[in-house]
Amino acid sequence: MIEVVDNNIWVVDGECVNFYGFAYSTRCVIIRLDNQDLWVWSPIALSKKLKLQINKLGTPKHLVSPNKIHHLFLSEWSKAYPKVKLWGPQSTISKRDDLIFEGALTDESPPAWRGEIEQIWFNGSPAMDEVVFFHYESSTAILADLSENFSESFLKRHWSRWQQILGRIWGIVEGKGYAPLEWRLSFFNRRETKKSRDRLLALNPKKVIMAHGVWQRKNGRAYLEKSFSWISK
Repeated sequence: MIEVVDNNIWVVDGECVNFYGFAYSTRCVIIRLDNQDLWVWSPIALSKKLKLQINKLGTPKHLVSPNKIHHLFLSEWSKAYPKVKLWGPQSTISKRDDLIFEGALTDESPPAWRGEIEQIWFNGSPAMDEVVFFHYESSTAILADLSENFSESFLKRHWSRWQQILGRIWGIVEGKGYAPLEWRLSFFNRRETKKSRDRLLALNPKKVIMAHGVWQRKNGRAYLEKSFSWISK
């Protein structure tokens, strides 16, 4: 279930969840920090089998929500690991006022993972913001919904014919890897968004992991240039 990405970084694919009638795949990323703490991005459903596998890697100390949509399983994980710290942008914190978070994530990495994981805050849209991460050791960019890259096989298995057509129109399919159309249209502050994109590209990612769709094992920067090309249009 847990797949090795590179040294000290793993990816785990979970079951699909229903998002406004669309089946969305789920995926989390686990990074082992230098102090051996586990940093868990976008937690998925926590089964007994997955918990046993995670415990072999270490102890989760940080649960990270990259945006206000990726919060569904935070409670489940925080109950399983009572000493874990919850992190997210202010939009997630405001949405999940039933949970206790550390300070809101923005453009500067907190001391807990500073120097190991960079973060870039895409906040040019009033609809939703997202914090994108970059793991230095593996040169991996980690995105939630700013790039969705569904394969044709996934769409045929899980989406109806009209949903497949919409997916292609929206550009959230393999070969484009865009953010959803309605979200892209809400990025009114393109100047700040371009700055965030350029900062991400300057890191020259080799790999790109996104929450939904086929993740990129090589040519990461080229993939991101294409998936963020809408910003310059």
